[in-house]
Amino acid sequence: MISYQKYTHPNSSTWVTFIHGAGGSSSIWFKQIRDFKKKFNVLLIDLRGHGNSKNHSVQLKDSLKNDYTFDFITEDIIEVIDHEKIEKSHFVGISLGTILIRNLAEKYPDRVASMIMGGAILKMNVRSRFLMRMGNIFKSVIPYLLLYRFFAFIIMPRKNHKQSRNLFVREAKKLYQKEFIRWFKLTSEINPLLKLFRQKDINIPSLYIMGEQDHLFLPSVKQIAEKHKKARLYIIEKCGHVVNVESPSRFNNKSIDFILSQSVV
Repeated sequence: MISYQKYTHPNSSTWVTFIHGAGGSSSIWFKQIRDFKKKFNVLLIDLRGHGNSKNHSVQLKDSLKNDYTFDFITEDIIEVIDHEKIEKSHFVGISLGTILIRNLAEKYPDRVASMIMGGAILKMNVRSRFLMRMGNIFKSVIPYLLLYRFFAFIIMPRKNHKQSRNLFVREAKKLYQKEFIRWFKLTSEINPLLKLFRQKDINIPSLYIMGEQDHLFLPSVKQIAEKHKKARLYIIEKCGHVVNVESPSRFNNKSIDFILSQSVV
């Protein structure tokens, strides 16, 4: 089983599960934990190959499996919430973590009370598709950290995004080259999956929290927020892709208010 950490609340039965993005770990939620655990039970997950999951036996057991899939990684999350006997949870994700949450909601809709998607990825534009192709070509040749730094700069290019860039690069240093390549191969299945998510209006309350400067991903999220009945969009001014790090107070307040507005789990 992958690594996770939980904080239980003495008076609440509501669970909130946090899913980080590729190259990160549960440590990216350090600005959320204090506020959320005051009101809810909190579950922090380290995806396989990331954070403390890197050293877990699950990695050794599956070391012969060359490729990961979104379904494969989604089952890791389900295994944890099953183990903790959590029937239903609100899910908070950032970047690629939002794809995993949306995939989990597709496969197990009864387990998802609501989805809060920070820096959500719903469509790869021409520039991002080109970057993915270049990455696939050079992923086995160029040291992964150099490639990761490049992608981090393209996604978070501004001066005020520096803290987010540094945080993700620092976490990515803990990955192995082979593990990075396995995760990067997920891009081969990302476009048809995102197309499904855009076309299908899932009947689960969803809050998209996006930075005004998230130039790669904000346009498509705006379109979906207008089309899907239970989707809301909140845009944070002067903020980039990693909204929970760049604007933690606004991210926390909006997310907590949204969860409290839903029916009690």
